[in-house]
Amino acid sequence: MENKEKFRPDPQLRLMDQVRQVMRYHHYAYRIEKMYCDWIVRYIKFHGDKKHPRDMAKGEIEAFISHLATHENVAASTGCFVIFVLS
Repeated sequence: MENKEKFRPDPQLRLMDQVRQVMRYHHYAYRIEKMYCDWIVRYIKFHGDKKHPRDMAKGEIEAFISHLATHENVAASTGCFVIFVLS
């Protein structure tokens, strides 16, 4: 079995450009890429654009999911998907 090195995006790029670079490396469909990016941007904006997602923890994800469920009527399955995207 080969021991392939994990793909690393260009650290000079901004966060969302890094996300897109990784998704394109793995050949995700454009619509999936857009959906993932939209959820990530919503998550960042929910927390006031003050922290980088790498500096956020489980509590911030739970607060976002709770907000989606209580204020935006997002289905539980969508909440699970958002947790997957943000993990």
